[in-house]
Amino acid sequence: MKITPEQKKQLEEIYQTLLNDDKVKQMKEIPMHRGSNCYEHCFMVAKRAIKRSQKFYNKKVKLEVVLIGAILHDYYLYDWRKDRSKLKHHGTTHQYVASANATRDFNISPEVKKVIEAHMWPMNFKEFPNTKEARIVSWSDKAIAIKQSLTSKKHKAKKREKYEKYISHLFENKKYE
Repeated sequence: MKITPEQKKQLEEIYQTLLNDDKVKQMKEIPMHRGSNCYEHCFMVAKRAIKRSQKFYNKKVKLEVVLIGAILHDYYLYDWRKDRSKLKHHGTTHQYVASANATRDFNISPEVKKVIEAHMWPMNFKEFPNTKEARIVSWSDKAIAIKQSLTSKKHKAKKREKYEKYISHLFENKKYE
């Protein structure tokens, strides 16, 4: 599936808007799988989901729904490891909290809401991912979660440090002679 220049521009605008949103940046404070955080996890899922959409599906996939749903699928904004009341049911309830938060803060569409609420299937049997967009995000989430869980904290820290150095060098004001 080829993305048209108009689609690419629209997706880039959505991506940049969410990437730089202060509410979304709060996800950096939420720990995830073995040393990663919710922010990194969601953007990795978004990248994987868009790639899967292009590779395996026809033009009927709504890429903006996939992108927004992937970025906001874990927008629950609490650390369930510290709040013992959320510990037991986090796996089957956090998607509803994320959906409510995303609806409140970003006025998401019903399609995006369905993607967010269905991403924990089969752990949560109530919400089956019955759209292509929901299946793409659900399986991308699982793939990234497994990858992050199997990668050591030391390796992630090393990779993050390397990436941050690379980014900082891009924006240094150096004069070349």
